Amino acid sequence: MRAPEVFLQGAFLCCTEPRLTDAMATSTNFRLRKHADYQRVYKAGRKQFGRQMAYFFALRDAETAARSETEGPRIGLTVPKALGKAVARNRIKRRLREAVRGALPLLSSPVDVVLHPKRSVLEADFAVIEREVQTIFRSVQAAAEKRVNDFASQQVSEARPR
Repeated sequence: MRAPEVFLQGAFLCCTEPRLTDAMATSTNFRLRKHADYQRVYKAGRKQFGRQMAYFFALRDAETAARSETEGPRIGLTVPKALGKAVARNRIKRRLREAVRGALPLLSSPVDVVLHPKRSVLEADFAVIEREVQTIFRSVQAAAEKRVNDFASQQVSEARPR
């Protein structure tokens, strides 16, 4: 294996070997991408409300999990045109992506979540958005664990001979 080369380019110290941090390596792995996945989440889940955003979530079934590249949670963002022009919507999405990246370890179940921000996100402090996303992820994780446990107990009760 070759050692990385370090050299000066102008006033900057450069390295030929790129360093990949965990955040960079998984930066896009947690995102919902396909329209069909968004539609499945909208149909399977019901709309829940937080202070700064509404959200939908749905557990992935075996068929959807087989199609997906990621085994863990996937997050989608929907920012409607009613929240402003493209610059404002893109700013909201950047801030939400960063908040999601920080709160992602709170989710461990194979669940799909769609976040739908309200207009108040435009003026909200980033710390407020981070707390909101963390609260949403905790509630989604708790609900996902409850559904999995309910499903497992239902399977056990059906398997018992009467």
